[in-house]
Amino acid sequence: MQAGHSPNQLQRGLEERHITLMALGSAIGVGLFLGSASTIQLAGPGILLAYVFCGMIIFFIMRALGEMGIQNPISGSFSQYARDYLGNLAGFITGWNYWFLWTVTCMAELTAVAIYMGFWYPDVPRWIWALSALVIMMMVNFLSVKAFGELEFWFALIKIVAIVFMIVVGFAMIFFGFGNGGVATGISNLWNHGGLLPNGITGVFMSLQMVMFAFLGVEMIGLTAGEAKNPEKTLAKAIDTVFWRILIFYVGALFVIMSIYPWTEIGVNGSPFVLTFDKIGIPAAAGIINFVVLTAALSSCNGGIFSTGRMLFNLAENGEAPKAFAKINKNGVPSLAIVATAAALVIGVLLNYLVPAKVFVWVTSISTFGAIWTWAMILLSQLKYRKGLTSEEQKQLKYKMPLYPFSSYFSLAFLALVIGIMAYFPDTRVALYVGPLWIVILVAAYYMGGFNKKGKSSSEEVDEKAV
Repeated sequence: MQAGHSPNQLQRGLEERHITLMALGSAIGVGLFLGSASTIQLAGPGILLAYVFCGMIIFFIMRALGEMGIQNPISGSFSQYARDYLGNLAGFITGWNYWFLWTVTCMAELTAVAIYMGFWYPDVPRWIWALSALVIMMMVNFLSVKAFGELEFWFALIKIVAIVFMIVVGFAMIFFGFGNGGVATGISNLWNHGGLLPNGITGVFMSLQMVMFAFLGVEMIGLTAGEAKNPEKTLAKAIDTVFWRILIFYVGALFVIMSIYPWTEIGVNGSPFVLTFDKIGIPAAAGIINFVVLTAALSSCNGGIFSTGRMLFNLAENGEAPKAFAKINKNGVPSLAIVATAAALVIGVLLNYLVPAKVFVWVTSISTFGAIWTWAMILLSQLKYRKGLTSEEQKQLKYKMPLYPFSSYFSLAFLALVIGIMAYFPDTRVALYVGPLWIVILVAAYYMGGFNKKGKSSSEEVDEKAV
């Protein structure tokens, strides 16, 4: 059920360790190191509940993607599944929406790289760092998918080692007084400052959309399916371990931070991670964390260029982007698709300095809306896919969505709730003006560009045969 694929083949160079670390690295970004402070202010220690619950929803979404990805491992992943099971328009919108979403996210990450480098080199203009990072990340994506996977592996490892170190030493301080003059801090800070839910359940609800967007990028595993050496084994293992690792890293790290410090003080004096490393007694705490968040931003940008290149490649294969983007270089990489993304990111480097911050926040609100669109399309595609299988085919599925169909409908209902929460709070309401407008523009482009006449998706062909 693969529409219009050319003989050009992407390289299958990603090994299990690459994909497992990519899955984890993409879910642990700058959001955890810097963004966690604002979510703690909203929900207090109750933020731990939000991460556990949202982590479960993300796990269901990833299982839905894995069910289709293991049966049919292709580049373009969820946009191709949307096209196959929900129709060409759904595939077109999902593909271009995801490309734009990551292009915008990468623009923000390049800005972050420039800011972090300014910590050590305050006199160097920021645009130089942003441009240098872009060129380096583009060159890495050009080499081969194995080189990309290797770099992503080490980027992710740096983040993971930093978090594990902080959790282990933090537990030693909490229970044995390590680094605190032998006085165990205990965990009473979790309830001593207004209880576990100091802002009530409303605070937890307010934090939900920020927690969900911390997980943006985890669906990138699906895009690796076309380049995994053994998709059945590597994808299944990566997806199954994501939920537990998210719990360990997000919940473990925030548990340690909020046990050592009263939640009311977090975010007042910079990154909670810098505060914790400082408390342990590491003199270069700020420099170490700055290095870790720098690699986190570079990793996100690296992964973003990978994702957008593969999405453009898939759109081109389906005649929904210039054909040149479907060409592959001798390393098995869609090089022109990567160049096109990099060119768009150059505009981002300029926008960072030419456009006021408020406008940039408006543009990034599309990415928040776009994330929910992508996840909803994954769930809807999986529901349609499963319904199209005979009972015998369903029994033979190698990797099934647990608690189907309840888990799929429950996850969709939760995404609808997050949209409702975004509409309720003025700060996030802007996403619901800009996001739907972006979808309308894509629908107009689909019909005005004549893409609706480019051929039928698999589901439409099946429907016609049924008639």
